Amino acid sequence: MNRINIIALGVRDMARSVKFYRSLGFESSETAECPQVIFFNTAGTKLELYPIKGLAEDINAENPPKIADDFAGITLAYNVKSEREVRDTVELARRAGAVIAKEPQPVFWGGYHAYFADPDGYYWEVAYGADAWTFDEHDMLVL
Repeated sequence: MNRINIIALGVRDMARSVKFYRSLGFESSETAECPQVIFFNTAGTKLELYPIKGLAEDINAENPPKIADDFAGITLAYNVKSEREVRDTVELARRAGAVIAKEPQPVFWGGYHAYFADPDGYYWEVAYGADAWTFDEHDMLVL
C-alpha cells in the first residue's frame, strides 16, 4: 500500500467549494454547479469534494466521527518551480476568495512558501524548493 489515488475533502457548501476550486483552475468532467460529489482531474492524485456530513456518515453511519470546527491537522501542498509562481498562485487564490494565512516568504529550509485556506478551512501550502527540487515529465515532484 504505497499509493494515494484520491484525497477527499469534506465540504460544508458544495456550490461554494466547487466554484472556488474551479476558480483556481481545477478541471472536472462534472459540469453541475452543486453536484453530489465531484472529482477533479489533477496530474497525479485526484481531488474529491464530498459533503462533510455525508463523508462522516460514510465512515460510520452509527457513530460518525466528530466534525472539527477548526484545524483538522492536514495540509495540502502545491509545489511550484519559482518564487514568482508562489506569488502568482497566492494571488490567484486570493482572487478566488481564499484566506491568506501566510504571505509568500523565505522559509527556514531554504525554499520559499505561503499558505492559504479554502472556504472550508483546508490549508494549502504553495512552495518552491529552490534548487533542491526537480519535477518529472508530468510535473510531479521528485524527492
